[in-house]
Amino acid sequence: MSHNHTATGSNRSRLLAAFLVTALYMVAEVIGGWLSGSLALLADAGHMLTDAAALLVALLAVQFASRRPDQRRTFGLLRLTTLAAFVNAIALLVITVLIVWEAIQRFAQPQPVAGAMMLVVAIGGLLANLLSFWLLHRGSGEKNLNVRAAALHVLGDLLGSVGAIAAAIIILLTGWTPIDPILSILVSLLVLRSAWVLIKESTHELLEGAPTHIDVEKLQRNLVRTVPEVRNVHHVHLWQVGEKPIITLHVQVIPPQDHDALLRHIHEFLHQHYQIEHATVQMEYQRCEGDDCDMHWITGDHSGHQHHHH
Repeated sequence: MSHNHTATGSNRSRLLAAFLVTALYMVAEVIGGWLSGSLALLADAGHMLTDAAALLVALLAVQFASRRPDQRRTFGLLRLTTLAAFVNAIALLVITVLIVWEAIQRFAQPQPVAGAMMLVVAIGGLLANLLSFWLLHRGSGEKNLNVRAAALHVLGDLLGSVGAIAAAIIILLTGWTPIDPILSILVSLLVLRSAWVLIKESTHELLEGAPTHIDVEKLQRNLVRTVPEVRNVHHVHLWQVGEKPIITLHVQVIPPQDHDALLRHIHEFLHQHYQIEHATVQMEYQRCEGDDCDMHWITGDHSGHQHHHH
């Protein structure tokens, strides 16, 4: 147990350090972009905002995961992280639209860009990203999904800073300012990609979608095959809170000698094969009667033909 707490603690302090580095430099990039007139810097700052938000969501997840559920919130506050990711993604879309809109206008009326200042700020951004990436990767011992996601974000952000540096060098050497809006659009596409992934994943989770890595039909078939007493599986509901999959299901079983041992067997199956720690299993001896049974009707012999719904 003590090992677990230190892992969580070090995750938290690493995330916090990376968040502070990213957030502070994001503000610097906004100011630098505004003063130098560089849109690529502002786009990169938008990208850094995605990082800062991803790091903040990861921090909240670590924080909320350690809080006990209470009477009113029996799942604790883990869903807040999904909600935060969703809000973050919407904000990113708005930022991207604004930057692309501004870039299009700049093609029509090119603006002067202070190349030297832009270069200094962009190099600083690159260093800030490298620092937070190093902070996050030093602790890749624990395969924490949030920390990993945050590290990937920061890595994507390195590309944004490299783009801004390239634009600054081109402006300094040739004075060709349209490279700035061109690169700002490219960086915005990076932002758009992470925003789209975030929106897809967080919406799926908020709509109680089944975790994408678990095939529900296959789970039903495997359960029937693996546990001899189980005749079929129906009324399956599988969803996800934070990173924890949760399942409720009905199983029709041959009346067992030892009811509790069979129940334990089913729980162990779910835990071993699907990492589901929280399962609610209703055991029944009779065939399921009713309109909605056949939707979930999966037995050993004609398993392939029926469809289930979530």
